[in-house]
This record gives sequence, C-alpha cells and structure tokens, in this order.
Amino acid sequence: MKRNLMVLTTLLLYGLLAGAQNSGDKDAPAKEPLAQTDSTYIIGANDQLHVSVWKEPDLTNTMPVRADGMISLPLLNDVQAAGLTPMQLAASITDKLKKFITDPHVTVEVTQMNSQRIYVMGEVLHPGAMNRTPDMTVLQALASAGFTQFANTKGIYVLRTEGGKQSKLPVNYKKLVKGDDMQQNYVLKPGDTIVVP
Repeated sequence: MKRNLMVLTTLLLYGLLAGAQNSGDKDAPAKEPLAQTDSTYIIGANDQLHVSVWKEPDLTNTMPVRADGMISLPLLNDVQAAGLTPMQLAASITDKLKKFITDPHVTVEVTQMNSQRIYVMGEVLHPGAMNRTPDMTVLQALASAGFTQFANTKGIYVLRTEGGKQSKLPVNYKKLVKGDDMQQNYVLKPGDTIVVP
C-alpha cells in the first residue's frame, strides 16, 4: 500500500513539474504576463509594479506597493494602488497626471505578485513562501513542496486567518490522493499556511 501511495505521489509530482516547466521556471522572478494583465487581478501590499508613462522616462518606474497600499510617484506623491486592478490604477494615474501632462498614456504591469503568497512548513522538501496561482488548491501546493520521509500525511492542516480569527482546516492527504474527501482540497487564499507535521 505504501508503495502504491509513493508511485501515485511520484506520478502526481512529475505531472505538475512537467506543467511547471511548460509554464516557466517557478523559482524565477514572478513575471507572469497572463496573471498580470488579467483584468480581475487585485493589486495588494508588497506587489511590485512597473508604471510606464509613454514618452515620459522620468515618470516611468518600478516600485513596490507599500504596506499602507500606496505607491509614490513623481508629481503625484502618494497614489492608492492596493484594492485596484492594474487597469483601474492606470486610469487613476492617467486622470491625476492630466493636471501636469497633455494626454498622458499610462500602463501598469504587476511584475511580482508578492501579496498572493501562501506558506508551506514542516516536513516538506521546499518549505517557505510560495506564489499562489489562481484557484491553487492544497494538493497542488503540496505537490510543489514535496514531502520528507517523516511527513505525517494524515495530520496536515491549513491555517487561515479571516476577520482577525485563525482557523485550522484539516487535510488528510491519503484520502485526497484516493479521491475521497475532496472537500478537504481547499482552494487556497493569500496568507494561508499549510503545516505538514
């Protein structure tokens, strides 16, 4: 039975790694144009933005979103970025720049999605922060993190903080890989921590 589980886990990991290789290096700086230009992506604190103003090199810059959700731009000082999509932020900056520049053309690109991180710790091969992809599940994150030989795959849990309260969501990996208890294959939210005892 252990051999079957190891074979299944290995196959799952190879499949996900092959998909990751096709979509680019996971450890490379997060430059994912698909997600960055997605009109539904919401900018958050610690994201890295590249703000480009056409024909205005002094106003074009790459900067982080501060913890207060603001970015600092020449002429405009602080501008609210968190909570907006890249297109909404570009429109906001364009509107504000009209006081200083005739017909400004602004584009905003998210070069690093640091606000969308999850964390994996415990008996895993790759502990630490991991960029969360849209609709990423616990099983997908565990496949990327891998297990050590000491991992208790029946005792895994997700720590999630919502509304100032922390909850503990149980995950029985052995049941998940068998296709049982699929409601435990939670869609991860930014800031979730997966603990593998």
